[in-house]
Amino acid sequence: MTQTDRTQWGAILALWFAGLCAAGQFSKTGVIFPELAALWPEAGARLGLVVSVVGGVGVVFGTTVGMAVARFGARRLIVAALFAGAAISGLQAMGLPLGAMIASRVIEGAAHLVIVVAGPVLIAGLARPRDQAAAMTLWSTFFGLAFTITALGGLPFAQAFGPRALWALHGAIMAGAGALLLGVLPREGARPAPVRMTLRAVLADHVAIYADPRVGAPALGFVFYTLIFVAALTLVPGLVAPERREFTASVMPLVSIASSLGLGVQLTRRLGAIRTAEIGFAGGAIAALIWALGGDLVEVGAALGLSVALGLVQGASFAAIPELNAAIADRARAAGAIAQLGNVGTTLGTPALLALTGALGAPALTLFSLPLCLGGIAVHLWLARRRARM
Repeated sequence: MTQTDRTQWGAILALWFAGLCAAGQFSKTGVIFPELAALWPEAGARLGLVVSVVGGVGVVFGTTVGMAVARFGARRLIVAALFAGAAISGLQAMGLPLGAMIASRVIEGAAHLVIVVAGPVLIAGLARPRDQAAAMTLWSTFFGLAFTITALGGLPFAQAFGPRALWALHGAIMAGAGALLLGVLPREGARPAPVRMTLRAVLADHVAIYADPRVGAPALGFVFYTLIFVAALTLVPGLVAPERREFTASVMPLVSIASSLGLGVQLTRRLGAIRTAEIGFAGGAIAALIWALGGDLVEVGAALGLSVALGLVQGASFAAIPELNAAIADRARAAGAIAQLGNVGTTLGTPALLALTGALGAPALTLFSLPLCLGGIAVHLWLARRRARM
């Protein structure tokens, strides 16, 4: 797919909808986690695998899927992944033993990974350069928004009709998204040069991606964001005053999305994606310091400020993919790296912050977030210096 001279917003919105479906593969179990115990009362700690194993696939195979997208084409793979995800949801809705459910979630994780790697590659090709910041930032909101939608609509639906009914609905929506993309996405032209998929090539590609200050930069900054943000969304509401817990939990993801789509797009257009990410990390560091001051309203304000600041990093990290990489193959590899390190961050961040808060209480948020924000700035400055010498 070559770069367009006219932004195809209809196709971009259809891809964003596909991203919401992919995030739904997480939220359809995470949001209704307490209800899952009734389906498998014998599960014990293994019940957590029903949620987490999807992300584990991304940790291992993120850049590998980026290579596959570069080799086989983003359009055909994302459509196939949506239909595969729909079939898996339909199978889950029929009722599976716990072991089979976990196995199906591994396969679902592969479908999820293809969607989140191919999506930004396609969006970058469908937007003219001036609109890439807005289009990529829109894409970056899919994960948080899907959890919000599932919490508002999916949870009551599952409580009324059962988790399996929610999974059946999700499968039908995914199938609709696949059919929609078949209709609106332009066909791909000539395939890129073949990419070797041997084990040696995969390992070498991992090294090459993260050593490249253009291909690896979006992911190497993004991992600092994911370490903080998911952990903060999960645990910060429990650290503020009890009467402000519900407000904080519901508003934090919304102000982050608003920050990405509003201020983030404008800053990215004017200053570039990497500088916007640096500004976001700087704002996050300030919010972490304000949190340390303590006090009821101060903590709520700092939590919202942290969400606003990290919202800038969220959108800018995806906008950096086409900003730094012109070739489709490089964009696919960069998107795969973001998926891989993003899953590393979401997997490790929450247990790390949980351990710190268990030992230190509320001040742990500052001790956790401040060095990560400063680390994100340092990595981007270092990579920028390397790009300047290229």
